[in-house]
Amino acid sequence: MQNKTYNIMDSSFASLLLESMADGVFTLNNKGIISSWNPSMERITGYCAKEAIGKSCKLLNFNLCLSEPWPTNINKCGIYENARFDAEECFLRHKNGNNIPVIRSARLVTDGNNYVKGVVETVTDITELKKARRKAEEANRRLGEIHKFDNIIGKSRAMQHLFLAIKAAIASEANILLQGDSGTGKELVAGAIHYNSDRYKMPFVTVNCIALSESLLESELFGHVKGAFTGAVRNRVGRFEEADGGTIFLDEIGEISPFVQIKLLRVLQEREIERVGDSKKCKIDIRIVAATNKDLYDLVKRGHFREDLYYRLKVFPICIPPLRKRKEDIPLLTSYFITVQNKKTGKKINGVSQSVMRILMDYTWPGNVRELENAIEHAFVLCNDEHIDIFDLPVEIRQIEYHPPEPKLVDRPSSSLSPRKKLSREKLLELLNECGWNKAEVARRVGLSRTAIWKYMKKWDIPLKRPSN
Repeated sequence: MQNKTYNIMDSSFASLLLESMADGVFTLNNKGIISSWNPSMERITGYCAKEAIGKSCKLLNFNLCLSEPWPTNINKCGIYENARFDAEECFLRHKNGNNIPVIRSARLVTDGNNYVKGVVETVTDITELKKARRKAEEANRRLGEIHKFDNIIGKSRAMQHLFLAIKAAIASEANILLQGDSGTGKELVAGAIHYNSDRYKMPFVTVNCIALSESLLESELFGHVKGAFTGAVRNRVGRFEEADGGTIFLDEIGEISPFVQIKLLRVLQEREIERVGDSKKCKIDIRIVAATNKDLYDLVKRGHFREDLYYRLKVFPICIPPLRKRKEDIPLLTSYFITVQNKKTGKKINGVSQSVMRILMDYTWPGNVRELENAIEHAFVLCNDEHIDIFDLPVEIRQIEYHPPEPKLVDRPSSSLSPRKKLSREKLLELLNECGWNKAEVARRVGLSRTAIWKYMKKWDIPLKRPSN
């Protein structure tokens, strides 16, 4: 039986090549009996060559054969009709009883007179590929969880109103217009709406409208056909088509040109798109969530944004509050970002100092939640203690002076100063010595913030710690 293998392979070199292949290769004679079996087949199936050669191919228990149930005999095998099949994904039964995911390919071997001599099959073990797919699916699931409604952090009254609006949007198919400053989390809200809606299994596609020129944005949104313009060397599917069945999130919608506004209006009215350079229209089923940090109505009044498009987009508007208007959420957000960074970095930071929290509460947060998240990440780079301290914060945040509440009236040492009196280097050194170099105590005595004391010390080259001598 094994001599027939070399006849089919036609050379001992080819046989040696097969033995060195990572893919499993085996041959069948014209009666469907296994006639050769390379070492990789032994690894993939658990059957050695002696166990396999001379047996029917049913030994492998493939769950499919040419995408059909297993044939009753070799004469009914589809390979005789098709002469070949490529890359069929299926399972074979390992000797130990486990199912092994594989990709099969096969070729019918004939002589010059169309006499069937046998079949050559290759088997690729895709166990690791299956694992990778599961990991990718898990990553996609986790991505969905990140955008889930419950992961939008906040307990303030402003956020409770936002949560009610999100719940209403989830239960609807209406177009949504998200309005809010940069960094407030508009994409997070858009994702929450999508991943909690009936479209959650379909694509969630994001397009930043400010990042592309008019021509590039048109191609990005609608796609193009080959030859539509210089550089269009192949057909390209646009983002609207990619989002078919799901949700498209158009960020910075106030930046699109009048020409793109007209094309977008047609999409909203007709629910169909036309690729650049093509005359064929394509129906799409999408939900549009747009976002802007501008006053769109003001743009409409000034003639920079189409009124009809504005009303099409804002069927259900949602306003996302800036962080400065929900400061009671700052401790909650800070704790959340610290937890995230602890997991990411392996550090065990328990929180922020009282001084840091006062600064975070006093700061105006022009960059909103995104700026707070970045500030905590910055602090993790510098912090080597259990709590984040002032000098761990970004410089633009820690330089903002805060004004602590008025302390209770107590007897103060004679060296204490009125806040209105000018602090000199000599007086500051005197106070530092009296207070045991405790900057917070010095700050309380002079009515300034600890940050201000640090700034004075830096200005006058006073060391932050008491000199050893």
